[in-house]
Amino acid sequence: MLVDGKPVLAAAKAGRYGIVAPDFLTLNAARVFVQTADALRTPILLSFAQGHAGLISLEEAALVGKYWAEKVATPIVLHLDHGQDFDFLHRAIELGFTSVMLDASMKDMDENIRLTKEVVAYAHTKGVSVEAEIGHVGGASEGIEGATSESVYTTVEEAVTFAEATGVDSLAVSIGTSHGVYASNRTPELNFERLRELAAAVPVPLVLHGGSGTGDENLRRAVHEGITKLNVYTDFLVGAIEEIKAAGTDSLIEVQRASDEGMRRVLTHYINLISKTT
Repeated sequence: MLVDGKPVLAAAKAGRYGIVAPDFLTLNAARVFVQTADALRTPILLSFAQGHAGLISLEEAALVGKYWAEKVATPIVLHLDHGQDFDFLHRAIELGFTSVMLDASMKDMDENIRLTKEVVAYAHTKGVSVEAEIGHVGGASEGIEGATSESVYTTVEEAVTFAEATGVDSLAVSIGTSHGVYASNRTPELNFERLRELAAAVPVPLVLHGGSGTGDENLRRAVHEGITKLNVYTDFLVGAIEEIKAAGTDSLIEVQRASDEGMRRVLTHYINLISKTT
C-alpha cells in the first residue's frame, strides 16, 4: 500500500532498525523492488532521483511507483530522491509522491534553510514528508547542481539548527560515505562518534546516503548508532550486471530475468541486514 514516509521512519527510529531506500532506474526495477519488499513483509522507500529524469520521466516514475505500491499489502513510500528545485518537487507531489527530498546541501546554510522551509511548508499541506541534507555526501552525484567529489561532514550544531528551523521530517547526514563506487573497492571509515552525537541531538530520523559498498559491518553499526534510512543505488547496478554475465545469454528475455534476479538478490541482502521483518 502507498503510504507517507513519516510514520514508516518514525516506527523504524523507535524500533532501532533501518529502512532501505532503493533507487529505481527503470520501470521494471520498481516492480522488482516492491515485490521483493512485499515478499519479505518489510516497508521500503521506493526512490526515484531527479537526476534520472532523462531516462524515464517523472510522470512515468509516479505512475509505475503508485501502481506497484497499491498492488501490495506492505507499506511502500514513493520517494523523490535528490530533488533540486521547488518546481520539480511540486510536480512530484502533485503526481502522487508521498515523500520528497530537497538536496540543497551545496548551498550555504541560510539558503539551504530557506529553500527547505519553502518545500516543507507546501509538502506538509499535502501530507507529504520531507527529507533534506546538511553536510554533503560526495562522489559520483548524477545531475546534482553544485555537487563535488568531496564530502563535507555534518556538524551537530548545524544539524540541530537546521532541523529546528525547517521542520524537516528526516535529515541526511555526512559521516564518511560517498555516492558511487569506492576506489580500489576499499571499505570507507565512518565517523561513528559523530553519528552518535548527531543521533543524540537531532530529534528526526537520520538518513545515510551512499550505502553501496559501505560494508555490512559498517551498515549494521550505523543503524545501531542511529541511522534510520539507508539509500542504495550503485549496488543494484552491480548486482544486475553480475547476474547478466553469469547467465551468459544473448536472449533479451533472459537478460531481463537475470537483471531482475540480481536486483532482487541485492535488496533481499540489505533488508535482511538492517530491517525489521514481520
